[in-house]
Amino acid sequence: MAGLCAGAGALVAAGRRSGQSPQLFVRSAALWTPKSVLHQSRHRLRTSHSLSSVRNDLNEKTFDKLLIANRGEIACRVIKTCKKMGIKTVAIHSDVDASSVHVKMADEAVCVGPAPTSKSYLNMDAIMEAIKKTRAQAVHPGYGFLSENKEFAKLLAAEGVTFIGPDTHAIQAMGDKIESKLLAKKAKVNTIPGFDGVVKDADEAVRIAREIGYPVMIKASAGGGGKGMRIAWDDEETRDGFRFSSQEAASSFGDDRLLIEKFIDNPRHIEIQVLADKHGNALWLNERECSIQRRNQKVVEEAPSTFLDSETRRAMGEQAVALARAVKYSSAGTVEFLVDSRKNFYFLEMNTRLQVEHPVTECITGLDLVQEMIRVAKGYPLRHKQADIPINGWAIECRVYAEDPYKSFGLPSIGKLSQYEEPVYLPGVRVDSGIQPGSEISIYYDPMISKLISYGSNRTEALERMEAALDNYVIRGVSHNIALLREVVNHKRFVEGDINTKFLSDVYPDGFKGHKLTKTEKQQLIAIASSLYVSYQLRAQRFEENSRVPILKPKIAHWDLSIKMGDEIHSVIASNNGSKFCVEVDGSKLNVTSEWNLASPLLSVNIDGTQRIVQCLSREAGGQMSIQFLGTVYKVYILTQLAAKLNTFMLEKVAEDTSSILRSPMPGVVVAVSVKPGDMVSEGQEICVIEAMKMQNSMGAGKTGKVKSVHCKAGDTVGEGDLLVELE
Repeated sequence: MAGLCAGAGALVAAGRRSGQSPQLFVRSAALWTPKSVLHQSRHRLRTSHSLSSVRNDLNEKTFDKLLIANRGEIACRVIKTCKKMGIKTVAIHSDVDASSVHVKMADEAVCVGPAPTSKSYLNMDAIMEAIKKTRAQAVHPGYGFLSENKEFAKLLAAEGVTFIGPDTHAIQAMGDKIESKLLAKKAKVNTIPGFDGVVKDADEAVRIAREIGYPVMIKASAGGGGKGMRIAWDDEETRDGFRFSSQEAASSFGDDRLLIEKFIDNPRHIEIQVLADKHGNALWLNERECSIQRRNQKVVEEAPSTFLDSETRRAMGEQAVALARAVKYSSAGTVEFLVDSRKNFYFLEMNTRLQVEHPVTECITGLDLVQEMIRVAKGYPLRHKQADIPINGWAIECRVYAEDPYKSFGLPSIGKLSQYEEPVYLPGVRVDSGIQPGSEISIYYDPMISKLISYGSNRTEALERMEAALDNYVIRGVSHNIALLREVVNHKRFVEGDINTKFLSDVYPDGFKGHKLTKTEKQQLIAIASSLYVSYQLRAQRFEENSRVPILKPKIAHWDLSIKMGDEIHSVIASNNGSKFCVEVDGSKLNVTSEWNLASPLLSVNIDGTQRIVQCLSREAGGQMSIQFLGTVYKVYILTQLAAKLNTFMLEKVAEDTSSILRSPMPGVVVAVSVKPGDMVSEGQEICVIEAMKMQNSMGAGKTGKVKSVHCKAGDTVGEGDLLVELE
């Protein structure tokens, strides 16, 4: 494979057939890496590949300087293409982002305010001042923030600055879900039944929901990304949904208008990437399957979809292009559809920006979408015809978040990345990120760590490469969702393509619990843990290749160990001959071999011919080890048989009674407190609301009782585990 996105080869051939002569362009990721992150291994940088795309025509003049009105991975992504095109870049940042990777990658950087987004990345006055100060000729908004804000686009136009995106008419028409639905109907695009207007208040929301028929979807008219969206199954949920959705919409987009439409149960979420220029040309660049979601936010995406046949794909693509033409759209955009089990599809919304999941489209088509957006914004016509667009291979994207997947499939986690290594040295793996070791994941912004993309000649190869990439991804210092992602891509239903937007709740009705070990896998983990324990003990006996005063006998024929996992205790006998261990687990013998480089965050271990990648995350003097195995972190308690017998005399710590207290399950800001001391509350009643990463979460009482004390107020910043309310 010449590069990660080998689909460009097919695009080159197609271009030749159409009389064009585009050339394949492959650039090493090393050329895109700022000096600040060159701490990564040279081997990793040499063997990784970035986008394959059509070569930039040096005679095709675009812009001298471009400002990116965004942060994180998408800002880095835009900067990479600008460097390839010879365009100087300007980064904007809040005060807490001053040392971020995107700031170091850019040629210039301007601080636009303090951490809160309303005072920095949504601060149009400060951003306009940065544009004037740096004399940037164009602005790429990325996604989120101001990317679909027509007022921002108007301000740029008034100053003669090019907006890398569609014109204000298209942004207004498609960015407003109410207007876009009316335009879609007019363009003969299939639409979902619903109320074609703005919902004024909760009472009207209930009336409309009853008329449409439950269940209904309440969602923000402006914006997207799953924010400001709620599903309601009855009147009470409609009232709550109206309140939370309007608050989230106002917080995220500065627009609290809502609409209501029929909720289609068990659909697939499939979107079409479109690309149009200012000369009336428009293409559809195939589909992306985005059905794996939690809280209406995508988690895993792939291209193409296992579900669509060529006829349905073409019909969806043609309707998407028809909608783009109806509003004279010019740029990259995405038309989202819900697709039912019979392949009936309904228009959901159009995002007038670059999508988070755009890399999977780049992989199967070979196009650099950021480059195409810049060319279109400058006024150049598209270089390809619809017949030129291939589906070459298969690509899968996993969104890696700083989240605890065991809490509602992912509640935000904050902290500093103490260790961070991306698996970009693996074949067919691409990582789009904007962080480095030492980066801070804060409560102010989206908790995404990176987008992990695998590419293969077919879906099976792409899945295998994704599994390997997840196992080789090193993230320390924050909780992350690697365990959930690995379980999803290995689940029988996902592998078979049997998915819908309720996949997570259907597969894990009681919440995500991590990987459930088979008997063989459990024995493998115990054997690996035993070998690690002995390796640590043997290392502790030596200092600079000299023996210490022996705490243990220098030569031990075998180690009699007691290993506890969960409620199970296993008897283990381990012996070694150099790097090879023979481990007997409950009577079964396993042979374990590795280099046992205990300083490495990754260990490649062979157990009777089966190769596993494990990470030993922590090791405590009391015998506890945390080992990441098959994506999930397991706590393993290892003691010698003698120590285990003595341990039975130790008193166990009594677990805290949490039924009378409410603690914050995540870091965030208290938006509202609904009770005061002396109030009677019923089980499940709302106590307070916490906003984390722009999502509002209602905290309910664990039991019926009287409020004893309240330890927070609106506006307070709270950490995970902080006490909020006590009941008598």
